[in-house]
Amino acid sequence: MADRNNALTPDALVMMDTIARTGSFAAAARELGKVPSALTYSVRQLEEALDVLLFDRSSRQAQLTAAGTELLHEGRRLLQEMDAVANRVRRVASGWETQLAISIEDILSVPTVFELVQAFCEVRDVRDEGASAGPATRVRLRTDVLTGTWEALVTGQVDLAIGVSALHTNPGGIELRPLGEVPFVYCVAPHHPLAAVSGPLSDAQLVHHRAVAVADTAQRLAPMTLNLLPGQDVLTVPNMRMKLEALLRCLGCGFIPEPLARPHLEAGTLVQKETARAATVASMHYAWRAERGGTLGLGRALQWWLAQLESPATQRALLQRHAGPLC
Repeated sequence: MADRNNALTPDALVMMDTIARTGSFAAAARELGKVPSALTYSVRQLEEALDVLLFDRSSRQAQLTAAGTELLHEGRRLLQEMDAVANRVRRVASGWETQLAISIEDILSVPTVFELVQAFCEVRDVRDEGASAGPATRVRLRTDVLTGTWEALVTGQVDLAIGVSALHTNPGGIELRPLGEVPFVYCVAPHHPLAAVSGPLSDAQLVHHRAVAVADTAQRLAPMTLNLLPGQDVLTVPNMRMKLEALLRCLGCGFIPEPLARPHLEAGTLVQKETARAATVASMHYAWRAERGGTLGLGRALQWWLAQLESPATQRALLQRHAGPLC
């Protein structure tokens, strides 16, 4: 038992994660600054201590066994928990988090997000007289799509997720608050064949035309696929703005947020079409990891962001405004 405890160190878990992520012992050794033989020796020591085979030696790639997969899964969870403990300790000492990671759902307003970032950087600590610098918190933004936004939060990659669905299973310890709803409209370019079709479009009509879809960014949880028909040709893009560009270029058709489509519908560069299927409305929320003691137990940076997100004006701007000043 002592050998097992000594073997399961943070360095060993990081080693497993690096090998799995890079796909080979050689690539992992380069990233970790070791020679491949040293890495192989460390893996064998870990296998002997646990009395299991972690990698399939018959494969040329670093192929995990079932036991190795389980260790990787649990190891990543343990590393995340260790990081969370370290962050909590630092937060208790200073009040301000050293870093605040935020996942932004792809369909939300980019200008509004950056106005919030700017306002946060201009915060002055009233407890520090004569303070001339903003919070000592580094903000790290990332964009995710659909389930990917929720996954980023529940796996500990971010501290705050803005624009998540309430339909996901809450593993516990996650606080969820409503942000609002975003209606979607089905759009095509004016010279697309469907633009001239009268009446609501049926699935039988849509299936013959290429759809443009934004890929779900989830890596571990099951990704979502929305409004795609069996047998339909699909052009997959990484974000909603690229989907809009594809629609404008008549490369396909599909649903996009009404606020994003609005200026193009008004200018006539896109045409809205009715479909036989029910109108799509996305119900958006923001979520964060709960702490004992409620909001008061959170770091001051996260408290600031949550206070902004409570504002109806901020919520409207995030959902509806893709250009212009914060209203």
